[in-house]
Amino acid sequence: MATYSTIDEYIDTFPEEVRSILNQLRQAIKETAPEAEETINYQMPTFTLHGNLVHFAAFKNHIGFYPTPTGIEAFRKELAPYKGAKGSVQFPIDQPLPLALIRRIVEYRVKENLERQQKKKSGAKKS
Repeated sequence: MATYSTIDEYIDTFPEEVRSILNQLRQAIKETAPEAEETINYQMPTFTLHGNLVHFAAFKNHIGFYPTPTGIEAFRKELAPYKGAKGSVQFPIDQPLPLALIRRIVEYRVKENLERQQKKKSGAKKS
């Protein structure tokens, strides 16, 4: 299995049409969560902000998007047309990405992580 140090390295391993889709997804995440950091976790492109925010990956027939189980649950109805599991959704590679939905999911995850961070800080002060 290949190992990657950066999201650019990961994306560069795919054909142009897949790179284009991955770059659209990456850009939507960056615009929605500009303070998030890019990294590679689980050999997948990952954005972190006070913990993991979202991951994504390319496969033969789909783009996997991993906004954690809470991110999936919060948008269950809107994600119903897509295959998925507890913490993931599969966007078919031959269809346009639902970028507006992806942005809303990322916004939700940012809010969730910031709220969790605030609880940690306020809990630490009480001790």
